[in-house]
Amino acid sequence: MNHHTLSDFRVGQGAFLDRLLTVNVASLLATGTVTMKQVAQDGMRVRAHAGAASFRRKERLQQFHAQARQQVEALKREVRDDPAATERRQQAARERAAREREERIAKALAQLPKVEKIKQAQGKPASSARASTTDAEASVMKMPDGGFRPAYNVQLATDTASQVILGVDVVTRGSDLGQLAPMVEQLDERYARRPQEMLVDGGFAKHDDIERLAPTTTVYAPLPKPKDAERDPHAALPDDSETIAAWRKRMGTDEAKEIYKERAATAECVNAIARNRGLQRFNVCGLDKVKSVLLWYALAHNLMRMLELAPGVLLGMPAMT
Repeated sequence: MNHHTLSDFRVGQGAFLDRLLTVNVASLLATGTVTMKQVAQDGMRVRAHAGAASFRRKERLQQFHAQARQQVEALKREVRDDPAATERRQQAARERAAREREERIAKALAQLPKVEKIKQAQGKPASSARASTTDAEASVMKMPDGGFRPAYNVQLATDTASQVILGVDVVTRGSDLGQLAPMVEQLDERYARRPQEMLVDGGFAKHDDIERLAPTTTVYAPLPKPKDAERDPHAALPDDSETIAAWRKRMGTDEAKEIYKERAATAECVNAIARNRGLQRFNVCGLDKVKSVLLWYALAHNLMRMLELAPGVLLGMPAMT
């Protein structure tokens, strides 16, 4: 056993960890420990492994890629021509490092079109798009302290009654807009049921998502502040659908205000626990590896909740293979 084996195991078992989360929560649902009637979802930006200086524009990335490719070819020739075994091994190690750098730069170039589309949607020129040569899938996001740094947007969905994490996701956009419906669909896929109520902050309040979930799930999300200070934010607008009008009206009731208090009490608490347990910065690169690390955090969190809520369920969980 060495650090390489442990590191590989930590990030190389994503599919298994994902199944384990499903089995873990399903066991709690079967005993009634978790009801999934009310779920709070929140996004948390976690610093990526990539440094801010590793982000480059297209022209610079193309230049680096050409240089890296030339270096790989030169090192290959040296390995073939060098008769000394020890030096060949050293050269092979240098070749491997150069090849890995070339692959990282190629990934950064492949990621650029996605970043360019995001920039254009924000009204910015595509030429301003940059990608990291260290972690191509990381994005520069606005952090809680107001600064901008490379990060991933971690999504957690938590049962409000038990504070058990039900679903996880990692996205490469700093905005939470559009993440509500995919999370509910993930929960449905995992447990064949949907929450009756979803509590989210204003960043999730996309009209399309609220309407999409309306048949099965009631969404509690704060209303955006109207541009006209004299307009009642809870009154329906002329172009509102029936579902959106009902959402506006609902959020003005005392009942909704009481229900919505559970969002911060649940989501912010779970986020703070994750931070206290070390989820401050990822030390791995790539979306798949980052999600594996997040799944470890979710499983560790749920293990602690099970020890408090249902230790018998923990002992009776089926073995995973």
